[in-house]
Amino acid sequence: MEPFQIDLPSAALEDLWDRLDRTRWPDEADDAGWRYGTDLSYLRGLVRYWRDDFDWRSVEARLNAVPQFRTEIDGLQVHFAHVRSPNPDAVPLIFSHGWPGTFAEFLPLVPRLSDAFHLVIPSLPGFIFSAPYTRPGPRRIHDVWAALMQRLGYARFGACGSDVGARVTSRLGWYHRDRVIGIHISSVDLEWPNPLPDDLSEDERAYVARCNAWEDTEGGYAAIQSTRPQTLGYGLTDSPVGLAAWIVEKYRAWGDCHGDIATRFTADELLTTISLYWFTNTINSANRHYFEARHDAAPLRLPPGTRIEAPAGIAMFPGEADLLVPRTFAERCYNIVRWTDPPQGGHFPGLEEPALLADDIRAFFDSLQAS
Repeated sequence: MEPFQIDLPSAALEDLWDRLDRTRWPDEADDAGWRYGTDLSYLRGLVRYWRDDFDWRSVEARLNAVPQFRTEIDGLQVHFAHVRSPNPDAVPLIFSHGWPGTFAEFLPLVPRLSDAFHLVIPSLPGFIFSAPYTRPGPRRIHDVWAALMQRLGYARFGACGSDVGARVTSRLGWYHRDRVIGIHISSVDLEWPNPLPDDLSEDERAYVARCNAWEDTEGGYAAIQSTRPQTLGYGLTDSPVGLAAWIVEKYRAWGDCHGDIATRFTADELLTTISLYWFTNTINSANRHYFEARHDAAPLRLPPGTRIEAPAGIAMFPGEADLLVPRTFAERCYNIVRWTDPPQGGHFPGLEEPALLADDIRAFFDSLQAS
């Protein structure tokens, strides 16, 4: 286990600026706005800021202010931030981000939680500073996380996650129930009963229909990433503008911004995420997660009548819109001991509403200790 600091060579910044200067822009349909995808005028402005005003060195210093490390587990170089609480009775928590997120989206929680929790915030295998993942086959991230927590000396711990990280967190609660105190999920990416039971309520059937409709209109990114990620990877790896367009559209679509991305995310927040993917050259490896998940020969299938029994806290942020999960549906797969409907926030609550998220995590784990 070795200390890790971000130290980008100046040549990498100069290469980025050169590529941005030489961008060949596409045309756009009349009055397109965001209907066809990322709006051209918006992206031009974001790229102009990225080229002329975005201060990567300041971002680098801010990220490096949090202790970070790398270690090898099962042949993988795993990167993680680790903040030990001064409280000797602190509960260890491991956080799992999603796509297209990074470990940095949970860093706003550090000052809000580190008084009472030991915080472990890794980069998923194949994402950002965890080495690019090229081995075919499903990524058993939950087993890697369990090994990481053991290596850090945490025999028992809690787990938190959103998006892909919600699935990782769920699997920790299923496969490592003996070690997991509880799981906290702040995302619509929950496990589904499979096959769907016959006794779905009207509300649950409507939810399933909304999900299917969402896949038809919004799921194109997932379809290509789960079928032909390599084809997509050439453009996203070679063009920083292409990468920015691919990522920023998701923050607008999934954040609680009602179509105005600037109301939820600053340009610096967006470009921190985009730059982390760009400089580490891991967007292709991150996208392959979808392919491996789709082709998993042994996906998690809860036996009929069973559920993940680790105590679960679920925060259903309203910006998830049509994908908001009915509690009755979630209870088919989870032992829910705390359910909250925060007043605002979307798919990236660590960035959008860190105070609400931190308070919900604290209240959930406090309730487990009290009981």
